[in-house]
Amino acid sequence: MTLDRWIALVFITFCCAYGYLAFFTMDQLLPPFMQRNPVWPSTFPKILAILGIIVGLIVLFGLEKTSDTAEPSATEINYRRLHEYKLGQALMLLALMVAYALALRPIGFLLATTVFLTGGSAILGERKWHIMIPVAMIATGFVWYLVQEVLGIFLRPFPFFMGI
Repeated sequence: MTLDRWIALVFITFCCAYGYLAFFTMDQLLPPFMQRNPVWPSTFPKILAILGIIVGLIVLFGLEKTSDTAEPSATEINYRRLHEYKLGQALMLLALMVAYALALRPIGFLLATTVFLTGGSAILGERKWHIMIPVAMIATGFVWYLVQEVLGIFLRPFPFFMGI
């Protein structure tokens, strides 16, 4: 079995577990007045789980491939030459994402997101620091403003020790 089918099998397993939680455990603690609503908080997770299982089965059974006789596309991953791809960059980006998630609450959204965007662009090869840092700061400030002020969702902008 090829790598894409193994990934599809893991994805189907995840979607089945997610679907089980959405169908059988999420709605038990709803108050009685919400149980009569046509749309529950679990409606979107149920739809996502079902669509994820369908997409995973399509990939698992190979239904997305039009014909087996066609030449492989230049954009397809050659699993025999996987060592030639930039796996180091991908792993560093994954590590940066984990560090971002862990640093988000202690150092605040503004600093964590600015460092994440600057570090991510540096990992991907950008070296114009005089452009990277202002763009990251402007993007971070814009996203914080939209989430905080427009959507009304509290997002801690500064580190916890500042108490702001």
